[in-house]
Formats: sequence, structure tokens, C-alpha cells
Amino acid sequence: MHNLIYFFAVIILTSGLFIMLTSDNYIRKIIGLAIFQSSVLIFYIALGKSAQGIVPIDICEKTSSCLHVFSSPLPHVLMLTAIVVGFATMAVGLALIMQIHTEYGTILESKVTQHEEDI
Repeated sequence: MHNLIYFFAVIILTSGLFIMLTSDNYIRKIIGLAIFQSSVLIFYIALGKSAQGIVPIDICEKTSSCLHVFSSPLPHVLMLTAIVVGFATMAVGLALIMQIHTEYGTILESKVTQHEEDI
């Protein structure tokens, strides 16, 4: 039961990967990429939480013992950076899709490649 979050993260990851690989629409590919990135974030945040862990704040002065299990804050900090990078990736991807739409008049991958083969 403890590892259930990892199972859900893998399910979400495979659904995002499936959307990216099978979709012909570039917008849907970007949505699949966002789902894929979200599953990776969920996975790493779940890795940083220990079962009996507490917030890593200096409480040794207030208590008699310092023998506490702390949750690691590093995965949470790294995932904040990954959220920003994911947002920037999606913004650049959407800007490229807008350019493809103005150039080719469509956002379907099959029609864009067919247009390129005709030239």
C-alpha cells in the first residue's frame, strides 16, 4: 500500500508517453508531454517523503533529543526547478506550433510531413 503512489506515477507516465507517440496533432503531443512531466514530478516528490519523516527544521533546541527522521527537502526543491523548466518547454513548443500553423496551415504531423515530401 505504501508503494501505491509509485504505481500511479507509472500509469500516468505511460499514458502521457502513449499520447505523445500515437497522436497526430501537435497540441495533443504537447499535452502528452505535460502529463509525462507531471508524472515524473509526482514520482520524485513521493521519493522525498519518508514514512515517519518530519519537516527538516532545527528543533533540537526545543526538544531534548535530536533523533528524528527528516524528510529530504532536496527532491522538492529540484521539482520546483523542473516545474519552471516544464513551463518553459511547453511555451516554446506552443510557439513552434503557432509558427508551423502559419507556415503550413495545419497542426497535424502527417499533413506537415506530406507537405514537406511534396516540396
